[in-house]
This record gives sequence, C-alpha cells and structure tokens, in this order.
Amino acid sequence: MQFFEDFAVGDTHEFGEYDVTESEILAFAEQYDPQWFHTDPERAESESMYGGVIASGWHTTSMTMRLLVDGFLADSASLGAKGVDELRWWKPVYPGDTLVVENEVLETTAETDSRGLVEIRTTTRAERESGEVEKVCSFVSYVMFARRDGDGE
Repeated sequence: MQFFEDFAVGDTHEFGEYDVTESEILAFAEQYDPQWFHTDPERAESESMYGGVIASGWHTTSMTMRLLVDGFLADSASLGAKGVDELRWWKPVYPGDTLVVENEVLETTAETDSRGLVEIRTTTRAERESGEVEKVCSFVSYVMFARRDGDGE
C-alpha cells in the first residue's frame, strides 16, 4: 500500500500492458466518439490520413486510466484526483497496439495532517505490431493520497 509519504520527486514507475482490439475501439467510439475514422474501418483505411481505424483519444485516456488503477492506484491510499492538465494525444492508437504506462512524480505537497497531493506526469506508449514504440498520450494529474497516520479527511 502506497501512502503520501512513499512518494519522492523524481520517482518513476512503469506498469501494465493493455492489448488494444478493433472491437473495443469500435464499441467505445460508437458509444462516445462516433467519428467515422473511429467507427468505420473500411472508410478509415481508404480515406483517412491514419491508414485505418484508430482509437478515440478519450478511449486512449480511458485505457490509460485502467492501467493506472490496475498497476498502481488499486494498491494505494489514493483519495481521488483534483484534476488533469496538459493532456496530449501525440500519436494515434491502432488495433493490435500494446499500451504501457510510466509515471513520474513531479511534486509532493502535504495538504493536511491526513492527506497530501502528488503531482504525477503519466506517459502512455504504444508498442506497434511492427515492434516500434511511440509515445501516444501524456498528462499531468494531481492525485490526493492519505498520509500513513491520517484518515484521509
């Protein structure tokens, strides 16, 4: 279990592997971002600048969040986040890509006797079927963590 006191500026951690499927890209896009280059593989292949269907940036961010929860937050004293800045989608995510996440602690601030704020830069990389690895998403989040001897209030 990671508490606020366990974070130090400069710490980095890499975790997760998430295999992106076309069916998941299509389902997410149909529900939340129904633009043709997310929902129509044939048209995306012939008409889009991407050469095929791609994941919505919001889907990429959601898959990143899943990796964060499974690899980090579920076994921590996280109390939620105050927000996100600097969200960027650097490159498209394609079916067959495998996503990996890296966190870097940028700053820690003790807010109260019971909780602290940790500023974290998250970077998501995609390993392509070709073996190439590219940065696809990044953001800075402000996550509250309980202090070891506090109750999180």
